[in-house]
Amino acid sequence: MTETGQTTAVGEVALIVGGGPGISASCARLFSREGLAVAVAARKPDKSVLRDLKAETGAALYGCDAADPTSVAALFTQVAGDLGTPSLVVHNIDGRVPDIFRKKITEADPALALQTIKNGAYSAFLVAQQAAAQMLAQPLNDAGHRGSIIFTNASAATKGYANSGAFAMACQAKAGLAQSLARELMPQGIHVAQVPIDAAIGWTQADGTRSHRRAGTAVDDNLADPDRIAEVYLQLHRQHRSTWAFEVVLRPWLETW
Repeated sequence: MTETGQTTAVGEVALIVGGGPGISASCARLFSREGLAVAVAARKPDKSVLRDLKAETGAALYGCDAADPTSVAALFTQVAGDLGTPSLVVHNIDGRVPDIFRKKITEADPALALQTIKNGAYSAFLVAQQAAAQMLAQPLNDAGHRGSIIFTNASAATKGYANSGAFAMACQAKAGLAQSLARELMPQGIHVAQVPIDAAIGWTQADGTRSHRRAGTAVDDNLADPDRIAEVYLQLHRQHRSTWAFEVVLRPWLETW
């Protein structure tokens, strides 16, 4: 047992949907160190950053288009067959496509706006649907817990920025989904939480610095550290049900908000 009263991670399975070098990689490393069997799903699971992550952590890699219902259902079936039913599912896809970023409403391509919503909010719905179905079929553990579903979100979940209409729609739709699922599933023993991150996320580069492609190199902890974000996710999963947090907003101490 942990000091919070939650059961330990031995035998648990974590599924991270949306694989990359930032939050997903940090979660995979931490969860693996804590004894969880880790699965990471991405559209392109053979990319070098994920191959390196597999070699480092032993994480199982899966291909999945998270905006496709058939692909998501197949992912959960395969993970359950290979590793067991996930008790921790992290949806870590923001949904942005490059050519919609910072576009005025008169310039935004409607097809790309729709794809952003599908990639972000619709994929969150599909992942949560499969996660809930599998978790609800499991008995409550000694702490009265069937599992946790955690959504990574952004400050656009509550604040639509200029020239970012498609992303704002996707983020606010995901926030609404998370609220609805928390009210539906938490009384059934499934902890649902969303984590809006109001920051650039700087992960460790080959030279040892933490940097972000647009925000530059971290100075004075002005960029969010994905390793610290992963710690919050694990702490959410291990919270006692008498004090389950629904929303934890993360931002660096220097962030203007």
